[in-house]
Amino acid sequence: MKYQRPKGTTDIIPGESAKWQYIEQTARQLFKNYRYNEIRTPIFENFEVFSRTSGETSDIVTKEMYDFFDKGERHITLRPEGTAGVVRAYVENKLYGPEIQRPFKTFYMGPMFRYERPQSGRQRQFHQIGVEAFGVDNPTLDVEVMAMAVNLLQQYGLRDLKLVINTLGDAESRTKYHEALMAYLKPLEDVLSDDSKERLHKNPLRILDSKDKKDQEIVANAPSILDYLTDDAAMHFATVKKLLKTLKIPFEIETNMVRGLDYYNHTIFEIMSNSKAFGGNWTTVCAGGRYNGLVEQLGGPEVPGIGFGLGVERLLLVLEAEKIELPIDEDLDVYVVGIGQATNEETLKLVQALRHAGYSAERDYLERKPKGQFKAANRMKAHLTLTIGEEELQAGKVNLKNMQTGNEVKVLLDDIYSEFDKVYQGIVEREKE
Repeated sequence: MKYQRPKGTTDIIPGESAKWQYIEQTARQLFKNYRYNEIRTPIFENFEVFSRTSGETSDIVTKEMYDFFDKGERHITLRPEGTAGVVRAYVENKLYGPEIQRPFKTFYMGPMFRYERPQSGRQRQFHQIGVEAFGVDNPTLDVEVMAMAVNLLQQYGLRDLKLVINTLGDAESRTKYHEALMAYLKPLEDVLSDDSKERLHKNPLRILDSKDKKDQEIVANAPSILDYLTDDAAMHFATVKKLLKTLKIPFEIETNMVRGLDYYNHTIFEIMSNSKAFGGNWTTVCAGGRYNGLVEQLGGPEVPGIGFGLGVERLLLVLEAEKIELPIDEDLDVYVVGIGQATNEETLKLVQALRHAGYSAERDYLERKPKGQFKAANRMKAHLTLTIGEEELQAGKVNLKNMQTGNEVKVLLDDIYSEFDKVYQGIVEREKE
């Protein structure tokens, strides 16, 4: 039998994993600057965590969730997105308590699972980096979250980006809009797609997000939610637009954008790239929005929230298509070349000492001749080689060679163990002269 990875999954092998580490490290540092701290939630949750929050008419619930009954007959779901699990953890751990500073800011990283047709940038196991902020209904926070998302993508080297925003208003706005949308769509029910016919009576806003071309033609002339906003909702959205302009962040308004999950309200946004990775079409790389009311749905108090999610696989495809080289340094600091069997113990002691001193170090394990060891050092892009043979071992000295310049010096073996930092700095300073 030939064993292969499951369909819709990918092995992230050494070399590729370095790119992932850079993506994650960059995000961690930026989130730290914005005072977001990491949260880690289970990869699987109770089915209701997602079915209740994502919406019974969403594609995630109706088509894509990996759900099963475990041995205790509990209905379990592999998480299809990050927000609902974070909200569950926020409620269960009472992170809304009076002693908790507001906004409560957190971020997550990890795999998500959706059963869908695998394609470029869309896998059955995919990875998201996301942020959530709870406890503040101020539109200033909406803008800060969007600005952080734009900032993050720019730090990765992306420039040709487009921020698209919309509002779904408050509960009263949506009720009025629901009535207007129903009045528009009901006479067209017969020509809607089968999915949209079902959604018409459950959640007609989901029809605005339909990928069916006929549906898209119909909703192109649908009423705009912007005409049904309450005064408070209109003021919230007006402030968002004003503050984006204050920060000089360009944006476009797309009134038919609703996002794929039912828990969103007020501000929603998508950041798109027209990368060659997707045929030059504008494709969403990062998206999010406000979800006031979601905490109450999962048994918590009335606490507003907002966040975004970024697809790592899709981001890497865009970076590759744009030929953006990530600044990844996998070079080796020191390769220890041992000549003769008698040096085996000493070379082992040397690489361990160098590692403990904070340097990356490697040695030969295949009993190769010196020429083969130097070739290995070149392949690993070693900055220095430290060579010790039986004569050097007896004399208590080693040869240090700068692999870039070819310059070589003799150094006391004791100095390698006791003050390698000073030795290394001396070599660097000597090369500057």
